[in-house]
Amino acid sequence: MNLQISSKTQGAELISIKFKGKEMLHQGKEYWNRHAPILFPIVGQIKNGETKINNKTYKMGQHGFARDMEFQELEKTDQVHKYVLKSNSQTLEKFPFKFELYVTYTINKNKLITEYKVINKDENKMIFGLGGHPAFICDYSSENYEIQFEKNEDNIEFLQLENGLISDKPGKNIINSNKIELKKDSFINDAIIMKNIKSNKVILKDNLTNKEILKFDFTGFPYLALWSKKGAPFVCIEPWFNTADRIDSTGDFEEKENIIKLDPNKEFSCKYTVEFY
Repeated sequence: MNLQISSKTQGAELISIKFKGKEMLHQGKEYWNRHAPILFPIVGQIKNGETKINNKTYKMGQHGFARDMEFQELEKTDQVHKYVLKSNSQTLEKFPFKFELYVTYTINKNKLITEYKVINKDENKMIFGLGGHPAFICDYSSENYEIQFEKNEDNIEFLQLENGLISDKPGKNIINSNKIELKKDSFINDAIIMKNIKSNKVILKDNLTNKEILKFDFTGFPYLALWSKKGAPFVCIEPWFNTADRIDSTGDFEEKENIIKLDPNKEFSCKYTVEFY
C-alpha cells in the first residue's frame, strides 16, 4: 500500500500519514503538540470563553472538547479507522445536547477520506460547529510553497482575527494569480480564513521542485483556513463549517454564522479528501 495511517482513541486523531514511506503529517511537539484534531462542537474561540444555549451559559475552550476526549474504537484495519464519541456527563456540562459523533478515516489508493457524522440523540434541535485541522509537513518559511486554487477566485472574502475573534475589519486579499504564496510572515496575524470560495479543491505545491504535494478536496465546507506558527515546519489546511465568534458577538450560540442545526434523530455528515502525489 502506498498510503498508511495511524490514529489514536484520544480525540480520534490521526497521528501519522505515510505516503510511499514518507511521513506527511506533522510529528513534532516543539511548535504544536497536535497532528489533526477534530473541531467540535465549536470552531475557534467563543467570546469570553462562554456561550448561551437556551438561555443558559456554558463554558468551552478553543475548538471545543472533542479533540481532548476518549473516543471508542469501532474498526481498525489497514484501510479503515472508525471511532465514535457519545455524549456523557462530561460533555453535557459544556454542551447541553445528547449526540453521537462518528469519525471515519478511509484509504482509497493514494487518497485519504476523512468523514464526520453527527447524530442528534436529543429531544431538542441540536446546534453545533464542526471542522478539521490536519497539519501537513511543509517548511513554508523557505518561501518555496504555495496554495493553488482550482477555479478563478475573484470574490473570496478574507476574515481577520483580533484576539482570537473575527474582526469587524476585513482581512487582506493575498491571492495572486489564483494562488497564495506562503511567506515567512504569512501567519503573523494568526490563521488565514476564507469564505465565498468557488473552488472545491486546493493544491499544496513545492515551487523549488515544481512538484504538487497534495490535493485537498473540501467540497461542501463554507470556510477554508490556513494556519501555522512562526518558523514551524508544517501548514494546516482546515475545512470549517463555522468560525470563531465575531468581536461584536451577542454570545448567543444559535446566532453564530453558519451554525449547523439538526433536528432530533437526524444526522449530519460531511467529508474532506486528501490526495497525495
